[in-house]
Amino acid sequence: MTGFINIKKETGVSSAFVVNKIKRLSKTPAGHMGTLDPLASGVLPVALGNACRLFDYFLNKKKTYSARFRFGMTTETLDSEGEKIFMGRVPSEEEIVSALPMLTGKLLQTPPAYSAKSVNGVRSYALARAGKEAELPPKEVEIYSFRLIEKTAPDEFSFEIECGGGTYIRALARDLAACLNTYAYMSRLERTASGIFRIEDAVGLDVLTAENFANYVFPTEEVLPYPVLNFENERIFNGLRERVEKEDGLYKLYRGGVFYGIASVTEGLAKAEKKLC
Repeated sequence: MTGFINIKKETGVSSAFVVNKIKRLSKTPAGHMGTLDPLASGVLPVALGNACRLFDYFLNKKKTYSARFRFGMTTETLDSEGEKIFMGRVPSEEEIVSALPMLTGKLLQTPPAYSAKSVNGVRSYALARAGKEAELPPKEVEIYSFRLIEKTAPDEFSFEIECGGGTYIRALARDLAACLNTYAYMSRLERTASGIFRIEDAVGLDVLTAENFANYVFPTEEVLPYPVLNFENERIFNGLRERVEKEDGLYKLYRGGVFYGIASVTEGLAKAEKKLC
């Protein structure tokens, strides 16, 4: 079985737990296309079979989140599971709105100390739990939109965030509060979109069975956002380059009208990159 399944992950379970259950149900190798912390819920795309080879092609896809930030304090983990530390003031809606443009566009973001980033071969969260400080270099991320939705409690606000891959929403809570000379942590997070996958099309683990599983699988070719390149000539499928009148870029490669995988075109020469059928 090859393709993708759009899982609606519930709060309290890990992405690894979801993938392991998918493997048992499908009896197929599987892997998620971007982890969600146990605290978070929402869209978790899972690749099946040869589609697992596409992870690198999904690194920079857009993601949309619905998040809540609680102001006036923070935690060691920057979410509701950590011990509360530091106290500060609760900003007004007007102050928050005025600060959001500072965290929109391309910016350098320092990952949270409690993250899976590796420092000299050791996970950052392991160092943090041991009381050791780890220097995590900032990484460029892109925030396409950052909108205040509403005030949900005297010290809590909800936001909609559209961003590129690698963005830590917990770090956005920290950095937004810093712009306002206070503290904040992420109290709730739901991923509502990841690439073409949307929350309204996602399926819960409780719905899936070995008998109905195949009904929820998206074919690989439907997920890839590339134009079509069709070949009858066998040369390209044997590792050779073929001259084409196409713009440089990635393409969905078809062999006599049947999906084969991914091809790249460079300076008018096409090459088969990934076999996915």
